[in-house]
Amino acid sequence: MLAGMEPKVNIITLGVPDLAAVRRFYVDGLGWSPVFEVPGDIVFLQVGPALLLGLWGADNLERDIDPATQAPRATGPAPFTLAHNVASDAEVTAVLAKAEAAGGTVLKKAQVGEVGFMHGFFADPAGFRWEVAHNPGLVFGADGTITFGPPG
Repeated sequence: MLAGMEPKVNIITLGVPDLAAVRRFYVDGLGWSPVFEVPGDIVFLQVGPALLLGLWGADNLERDIDPATQAPRATGPAPFTLAHNVASDAEVTAVLAKAEAAGGTVLKKAQVGEVGFMHGFFADPAGFRWEVAHNPGLVFGADGTITFGPPG
């Protein structure tokens, strides 16, 4: 039996205009340590038990949600997403369907994307965007830490 969407947030991804500057602020300026990083592409910082802050280029985030996007939107939602990770590919589809049935808008149907795992996006009625993903490479420890392994 598939579970509904639990009330939790695992990753907050900020779409930033200048990744290098934002990385310098958090890592060099504030002293936060990346738990995973693809230099020049994305940085993940542990910000709480089972909670990561992702820093990613705003253009990249917009293209991940909608590959036809040519540039970040001038208006509309801020360039970030909330991420909800589930235990299977089927749950990605089920959670997107449940969000749509509850009044949300599916922005990207469940699919294996450039990220290499099953994911999709929906917006809540206020326009806040959520990614629903099954990423077998994310390992949630009993102590709340998150580690990255091969994507499956």
